[in-house]
Amino acid sequence: MLSKDKFDLHAEHHRINRNSWLRASVMGANDGIVSVSSLMLGFIASNADNHTIVLAGLAGLVAGAMSMAAGEYVSVQSQKDTEQADLAQEANELKNNFDYERQELAAIYRERGLSEKLADQVATELMEHDALGAHARDELGLHEISRARPMQAAYSSAAAFSVGAGLPLVTALLLPQAWLFTGVIAMTLLALVILGSLAAWTGGASIVRGASRVLIWGALAMAATSLIGHFFGISV
Repeated sequence: MLSKDKFDLHAEHHRINRNSWLRASVMGANDGIVSVSSLMLGFIASNADNHTIVLAGLAGLVAGAMSMAAGEYVSVQSQKDTEQADLAQEANELKNNFDYERQELAAIYRERGLSEKLADQVATELMEHDALGAHARDELGLHEISRARPMQAAYSSAAAFSVGAGLPLVTALLLPQAWLFTGVIAMTLLALVILGSLAAWTGGASIVRGASRVLIWGALAMAATSLIGHFFGISV
C-alpha cells in the first residue's frame, strides 16, 4: 500500500489523454488517403498519363496538408480564445466578488452530493490553494488534458495528412500504369482498414465498427471520383 507521500497521481494512463492529438491525426490521415487516392483515381479513369496522375497527387498532398493545418489551427485557436476569455472573466469576478464565487463553488459541490459543511470546506480550501484553477475545472469544465492546443492540432493533422496522401503517390510511382487503377484502390482500402482499426483500438472502441466506418466512406469517395473521371474526364 502506497503512503501519501509516495502516491503517484499520474500512475494511471487513460485514453482521454490522447484525444487532443488522436482526433487531428486520424482525421488528417483519413483525409490524406481518401482525398488524394480519389483525386488520382479520377485522373486514372480519364486516361491521363502517369506523369499527370503523379503530379495531381503531389499537388493534392501539398494543398491538402496546408489546408488541414490552417483549418485545424484556426478552429482550435478559436476554441482557445473562448477559453481564455472565460478565464479572464472568471479572474475578474474572483477579484471583485471573491466570497460570492466561493459560495458558487460550494453550491456546485453540494449538487454533486457533498454535505453543505463539507462543500463549504472543500470550496474554501481549494480557493485558498488556486481559486482560478478550481473555478476553471468545476465551473467552466476546463481541464488540462482537454485544453485547446492549436499548434499541436495543426502539425499533427498536416503530418498525418501527408503520410496518408503519400501512400497512393508511392503506389503510382511503383506500379505500371496498366495496374494503377486496381493498385490504388487496393492500397487505399487496405490503408483505411488499418487506420480505422488502429484508431478504434487506440481509443478503446470496436475495431470492426472503426474499420467499417472509414472503409465505407472511403469507397464511396473513390467510386464518385472514378465515375466523374470516366464520364467527364479529358485526357491530358
